[in-house]
Amino acid sequence: MVDALNRIGFLLERTREPSYRVKAFRNAALTVAALKPGELGRRVDDGTLEELPGIGKVTAGVVVDVVSGDVPAYLTKLEEKADAPVTGGGATLRTALRGDLHVHSDWSDGGSPIEEMALAARDIGHDYMALTDHSPRLTIARGLSPERLREQLRIVADLNDRLAPFRILTGIEVDILEDGGLDQEPELLEQLDVVVASVHSKLRAPREDMTRRMVTAIANPHMDVLGHCTGRLVVGRGRPESEFDHELVFEACRHFGVAVEINSRPERLDPPRRLLSMALQMGCEFSIDTDAHAPGQLGWQAYGCQRAEECGVRPEQVINTRTADDLLTWTRTPD
Repeated sequence: MVDALNRIGFLLERTREPSYRVKAFRNAALTVAALKPGELGRRVDDGTLEELPGIGKVTAGVVVDVVSGDVPAYLTKLEEKADAPVTGGGATLRTALRGDLHVHSDWSDGGSPIEEMALAARDIGHDYMALTDHSPRLTIARGLSPERLREQLRIVADLNDRLAPFRILTGIEVDILEDGGLDQEPELLEQLDVVVASVHSKLRAPREDMTRRMVTAIANPHMDVLGHCTGRLVVGRGRPESEFDHELVFEACRHFGVAVEINSRPERLDPPRRLLSMALQMGCEFSIDTDAHAPGQLGWQAYGCQRAEECGVRPEQVINTRTADDLLTWTRTPD
């Protein structure tokens, strides 16, 4: 019952359905899971399912189907499309990937608990996932204060004990501040397995200012991955690329051993192919990530893999094709 509702939520996330529709099934699953023994059957019999909070006409219909021993038609329709790849290319790189280094949970602006994200990553074949919730400055995304991040680290340690051999890598998506600083205590950044650093503010800053800001951050020894480097959005009203000296920024990434993220979110697909090719020619390494905010979005890595293969990126140039131990050796080795 709960599995069917959550499975529908997962498949809706994968196909970028509106968040309200996903939440309807996720919330219904939580409501059903909290019912006392016998209450679900009673409510199905007397037709009072929709009196429960979080249960509407469609979700009630799914529950009734499952209780009756039938596969819900809503789920069947979604499953018919589930085996189709999200995109046609990138199979070689996708097969080589061992994990995802940019994943959010409900500790910041993600929609699902840490464990749920981890189990979904495990179930699609990953060996590890880096948990990279936002840093304090991004208040709109409930960025993690140092105290909350320390609490999260304790929870991740407990989860890793239970989920082994799957591994949740500790991490953060830290804001690159206007002066190039990283938005978290250096002592905490030192403890983390993976630090993704991204620009989220003043995206239309002058070229010189943005270049200085990014290069300063890249030179920080705590930084491992440069997230969605241009900040562009390519759907809806869109958002243009930030302006910076591309060659200088990519040379800094190569020199300081910072991977350039190939962000797989369909609305980002960042960097553009011309810049991905430039970074490749300049000898940069890459991380192919989903920037997932929900379990169903973890399958979006295929979008990044397709673009990377089209530009000639090889598996050995992608840091998350490495084992967790080899990856951590890389992130913890001073450049």
